[in-house]
Amino acid sequence: MIHIAICDDEEKFVSHLTGLIRQYEAENSEEIKITVYYDGLDLIEKYDTAIDLIFLDIQMRLVDGLHAAERVRKLDGNVGIIFLTTLTQYGLEGYKYQALDYIIKPIKYVRLKAEMDRFMARRCLEKDPFICIGNDSGKYKVPLNTLRYVETFNRNLMFHAKQENIICYRSMKEVAQELSAHHFARCHSGCLVNLDYVKGVKKLEITLITGEVLPISQPKRKEFMEQLTEYWGDML
Repeated sequence: MIHIAICDDEEKFVSHLTGLIRQYEAENSEEIKITVYYDGLDLIEKYDTAIDLIFLDIQMRLVDGLHAAERVRKLDGNVGIIFLTTLTQYGLEGYKYQALDYIIKPIKYVRLKAEMDRFMARRCLEKDPFICIGNDSGKYKVPLNTLRYVETFNRNLMFHAKQENIICYRSMKEVAQELSAHHFARCHSGCLVNLDYVKGVKKLEITLITGEVLPISQPKRKEFMEQLTEYWGDML
């Protein structure tokens, strides 16, 4: 299933775009969920990290599309964004937020179909696994290829990702189980490391390709080295 969000303050246009998406769904045998937001503020406050693609109007009353995109990008680095605008210069400015494209209103089905086809092709090529985590400040979608390691932190977890370090309230046991199929291994009871980032191991220390050094506990060392050896063997 594909989850598409439409964020636009014109109800008539939202209805029109929804109809075009439903036409695409029927013609391509795709299951598409559509969520509508009528302002950028609404999108930010109720953002769902399961969204795959956002059709985002640039000119809205409370929070415009550019500011909304900036906030969304901090929560989700992977979601596709297509800006909707009546003015070309605003669409070009939107590329700062890694927009897939911009569409000048009004939109016809042939253009919607072209954008959807391009998005679907990209989605198939870039289907990277991710983990969704949350804390008091919001929900985050973290691509696993950007996550270096997870460690316990003040009875919570700290996710060390490319974008930033993110606190999470889940248990290490639960996260380790979820990530076990994605080449993450426990090097001690309070640390889970992405084997793709491991540069080398010396005694009871792991060096990551980033230069960071993580400890290995003696009880975990044998199992960790077996997992690392198997992973490196698969990579050769």
